[in-house]
Amino acid sequence: MPGIPYQEIKPPQRILLGPGPSNVHPHVQQAMMAPVLGHMDPYFYTIMEDTMSLLRYLFRTENKLTFPISATGSAGMEAGLCNFLEPGDVAVIANNGFFADRMINIALRCGAEVIQLDAEWGRIIEPEAIEAALKSRKKVKLLALVHAETSTGVLQPLTEAAQLAKQHEALFLVDAVTSLGGHELAVDDWGVDICYSCSQKCLSCPPGLSPITVSQKAMDTIPNRSHAIPSYYLDLSLLSTYWIRDKGQRAYHHTAPACMFYALHEALALVAEEGLEARIQRHARHGAALQAGLEAIGLTMHVPPGYRLNTLTTVHIPDGIDDARIRQRLLSDYSIEIGGGLGTLKGKVWRIGLMGYASTEQNVLLILSALEKLLAEEGYKTETGAGIKAAVQSLRK
Repeated sequence: MPGIPYQEIKPPQRILLGPGPSNVHPHVQQAMMAPVLGHMDPYFYTIMEDTMSLLRYLFRTENKLTFPISATGSAGMEAGLCNFLEPGDVAVIANNGFFADRMINIALRCGAEVIQLDAEWGRIIEPEAIEAALKSRKKVKLLALVHAETSTGVLQPLTEAAQLAKQHEALFLVDAVTSLGGHELAVDDWGVDICYSCSQKCLSCPPGLSPITVSQKAMDTIPNRSHAIPSYYLDLSLLSTYWIRDKGQRAYHHTAPACMFYALHEALALVAEEGLEARIQRHARHGAALQAGLEAIGLTMHVPPGYRLNTLTTVHIPDGIDDARIRQRLLSDYSIEIGGGLGTLKGKVWRIGLMGYASTEQNVLLILSALEKLLAEEGYKTETGAGIKAAVQSLRK
């Protein structure tokens, strides 16, 4: 209707150093401007094939069903649970963070009995607790862990858990939303059956897609279900008919978001060009420098050494410092976004991300300099330049 007021879209430039999204790589932004094609166009099929191949490289898997779900990372979580859990099934699921709790919620909605693996927010799930839970029932259908818990900054070890899942003939599901492309993750070598992530964190692609990979062992359980998969859109057996060619044909499932697929394809190509190991080492180097700098300022890490994410650092907010005011001033004065705490950590920690295109030496030094200055203005006592000095020393190692 004429006369309705509206604004011209002119978002400010931000340096995204929160828990996600991360800054989009310029090549990825450019790829999104390519002409839109129909989702069953022969050329579009070549993009799909390339994307699956690149995702197999990234997940380190040979799984045939490895593709991006046309929805955000939460859809990957839902697909990973609703396809393999139904009433009567038993699932052992981590309960040590906001997103672990979300997995529990979804599993309960699927009608499964959930055995919760409880740990303090900021601590890993210990192998002994996993083993005890798997032994507590005659048959456990699925074990689910968050590899990189976005709410706490914890990196969960997976190899021993995978071995335990195999011993007890349980499917092993891993949430890799904040680790894929930034931390070591070897789906096949580690024995992961179901693994999902998102497009907007370590891949530096806009939010909107959820890469997922599923083993044949897991897919073989679907025909044996007693109940229909509750989600039509996320039914992997239906999605597979679009992504996997059967006698050279693909079946229509949904209208794929072409521009987002172009973006993900370019983001994955950038990973391949850099090299996966080099990319992981880049995240490790910058994460270590940031944490060294924060500790030199006098701040306390939330996660013990050895279990900290390189991609997302959680740091305790000093007593007397206003959480929201510091984050607002970072945004208004420096155009830097960082995250606050979720759930039980709300108001207690800051979450600082260094993911994908945003994981640079420049951003490490920038956030440390800005944070030190703002804290000093709030009356927090620290040696001027201590954070920068410690970070530089770490980067030179």
